[in-house]
Amino acid sequence: MKKVVTPLHRFHNLPDYPFAFNYVSVGDAMTMHYVDEGPKDGEIVLLLHGEPSWSYLYRHMIPVFVEHGYRVIAPDLIGFGKSDKPTDMKDYSYQSHVDWMKRFITKLDLTGVNLFCQDWGGLIGLRCAAEMEERFSRIVAGNTMLPNGKGTPSEAFLKWQAHSKKVPKIDIGKILQNSTERELTEGEIAAYWAPFPDKEYMAGAKIFPSLVPISEDDPAVPANNEAWKVLRKWEKPFLTLFSDKDPITVGGDKLFRKLVPGTKDQPKITITDAGHFLQEDKPLGIAEIMIRWMKDT
Repeated sequence: MKKVVTPLHRFHNLPDYPFAFNYVSVGDAMTMHYVDEGPKDGEIVLLLHGEPSWSYLYRHMIPVFVEHGYRVIAPDLIGFGKSDKPTDMKDYSYQSHVDWMKRFITKLDLTGVNLFCQDWGGLIGLRCAAEMEERFSRIVAGNTMLPNGKGTPSEAFLKWQAHSKKVPKIDIGKILQNSTERELTEGEIAAYWAPFPDKEYMAGAKIFPSLVPISEDDPAVPANNEAWKVLRKWEKPFLTLFSDKDPITVGGDKLFRKLVPGTKDQPKITITDAGHFLQEDKPLGIAEIMIRWMKDT
């Protein structure tokens, strides 16, 4: 499996991202980078990003959790951020991402995990939580889903799938800005471009949309259905934090609240004036909501 690693000089002096580098092997000759801040014996908050972002997405939330005594871990998925990047789109699959993340959790021996997952962070993180239930204490799902191939995907999503796979180079900055309500600075846009010096580094970002199960014969569906069996019996606290201006995952919060027992008696909260990347629009508000909720539950 051929891979590339983004030169570290591209990550120097990024705005509001002073965190130390940490690396762990996750199998298949892959190395995953992660942020690990706060006391080592603190209660764990695991922050999982999606497409086409990386742990930089959580730069404003991390210090808030640390200030309240939590140990915050924010990995870069394989193919993103400072992690290794296979150069062939065929080397990526839904299952491989789940396997890499499960090995990450096992290698770091994470227990009592409070998971916040958004976008693909949920597709991967919810699978991990269902398959490693004993390691997770609470789940917060924001603008995400766990698809089982049922329903009809929107025409816009199908066009995005086709475009991302075939276009030579994805416009990372445009995607982030179009999915965020506030105006990102030039430095922030550059930070999201940092992992991708050229198209050779983009295989993971290009193939990710095509890995979303949109039919019931998708190879990921059986495992996702098994995960749903666990989530349908999930009694641990489960909170939905979906934003009001994300057309991609609209209604997903209602599905989780309908199917997951752990959502019962939990507050129904909508993050207002926030787009798909709600961590960019309302990072401090989200962190504060989670801290209060974790302490209350």
